[in-house]
Amino acid sequence: MSLSPVPPPVNGPVGPLERGLAVLRELTRLAAHEGWTTVRPGDLVRGTGLARSVVDRVLGTLEQLGYVTLDGRDIGLSVRLMELGNAYLAASGLPAALGPFAQRLADGLDESVSVAVPDGDGVRFVVQMTRRRTMSLAFRIGDLLPAERCSPGALFAAEWSASGWAAWRARRAEDPLDTSFPAVSPRHRRASDGDFEAHVKEAARDGWAADDQLIEPGLVAVSVPVRDASGRIACAVNVVSHTSRHDVDSLRAAVLGPLGAEVPAMEAALAARRSCPAAERVGGAPGGAPTALGEDPARMAKRELGAGFLQSLARGLAVLRALGGAEGAGQGETATAGGGRGGGMTLSAVAEATGLARATARRSLLTLVELGYVEADGRAFRPLPRVLELGYAPLAELGFTDIAQPHMRELVRTVHESASLAVLDGGDIRYIARVPTVRIMSVNITIGTRFPAYATSMGRVLLAGLDADARAARLAGVRPRPLTRHTVTDVPELVRVVERAAQEGHALVDQELEEGLRSLAVPVRDARGRVVAALNVATHAGRGTAESARRELLPALRATAARIEADLATASAHHALGAGERVGT
Repeated sequence: MSLSPVPPPVNGPVGPLERGLAVLRELTRLAAHEGWTTVRPGDLVRGTGLARSVVDRVLGTLEQLGYVTLDGRDIGLSVRLMELGNAYLAASGLPAALGPFAQRLADGLDESVSVAVPDGDGVRFVVQMTRRRTMSLAFRIGDLLPAERCSPGALFAAEWSASGWAAWRARRAEDPLDTSFPAVSPRHRRASDGDFEAHVKEAARDGWAADDQLIEPGLVAVSVPVRDASGRIACAVNVVSHTSRHDVDSLRAAVLGPLGAEVPAMEAALAARRSCPAAERVGGAPGGAPTALGEDPARMAKRELGAGFLQSLARGLAVLRALGGAEGAGQGETATAGGGRGGGMTLSAVAEATGLARATARRSLLTLVELGYVEADGRAFRPLPRVLELGYAPLAELGFTDIAQPHMRELVRTVHESASLAVLDGGDIRYIARVPTVRIMSVNITIGTRFPAYATSMGRVLLAGLDADARAARLAGVRPRPLTRHTVTDVPELVRVVERAAQEGHALVDQELEEGLRSLAVPVRDARGRVVAALNVATHAGRGTAESARRELLPALRATAARIEADLATASAHHALGAGERVGT
């Protein structure tokens, strides 16, 4: 069963888009529900019911788009796939408008705070501010929960129509133990429908809802609604705690006042965000939406890659990605409930943003509407929360090193030398990721290893990435000692070396840390342009001159750093990186 109900298949010329989305859903299901890091084509054939030849063509197209990784027969989700979920998050305006409020509430209450939106008869989380504790309480961005097992669900269900309740009952009959929701533990026995119905009536009467260990034992939560200009619920703000800190009554007493005090300002911020045209915001179209492209890029890719490339799939995903520019568009239009969505984009705007003909863009939009990923409201189209089911939750868990490792492995395959990633830690560098090469004589370094920053290529790149005052202060405290006969120990000379690294954008250290060891490093920057790590390649000095190493290795190093930076920007566009090694902290 899929992560959320999907409308019937679409028959017609955009079938490849439908099939491509089915493959992405199954990949996500296996990653999120089964915990698989990679899958095989046969797994997708069984899960989707598609022919192997169709699955192969879909995967080939998705790999060309950068949305999946293929390593032999192993298939994995790529960070770039988060572009699609980012399109919904950007168009909704919720992370940008409500994220600061959620952070302030989390800091003030010392509890985890999230923002949730309705998705059919389920609930998806779109903002998460987590308190870091040994027992951490958090959901991933994009996680889908049954409405009856969380406090936001009771608030949203108060506005369900008769058809909404019918869909909920049908889903409960088909999946009474919630086995299709990977974010929650399956039930041991079916709960009474009447319990949830009574909970919904209480929430409608009280204006807030509580979760007393509905999701899992020990977890309690309180939610309040945030409404749009029409008075309908756009989203819910949710405070989560553990029974070791609160029972549901004490949590309610502690948080309802602060939540209620913030809601008017949150509603005003959301309304203001939707009334501000996206084109006026810094950084252009949000969510990575493309600008006008001239010739259709899918057509160009089709010419280059041949019959195996599914042009309709590429075009449909480009349309979905372009809807990330919907936030604030259509100023003056009435926003609808269900996710805090803005005015949306017209067909003409989508066609212009993607470089597609209007008829082509229209076919993709109508397919996406029928499949439940896009909503049509008059002449406007906007993405729906269901887009987040396309890989977003498992990818949102990735930390900095998780994102960097695949690119480092490709770098090592290209240059046949070991690659490492390090951060500045006081006066040292600390290794946070490493991919060794296979040689009889190789550099042996483990994660967590520390070296003096002044004598390493990565250290000099990281020092060069500091602002002028911080760099001067850091270098003023250095007391270099000769680690080899080549080590630069004169502080003024070291200052000049670091300044040269800042100007040239790389650093080469030749046998200063250890005799025979040469390394070349480049900076890795976050989305704001800050140097947050250094990437290097280490080799033996006997394999050529320093200049030949620079000439042969620097282009590949820079290209790898650029790919890591692009994935970092995508992964952190609307929330902090996942639970792995965090960058910039």
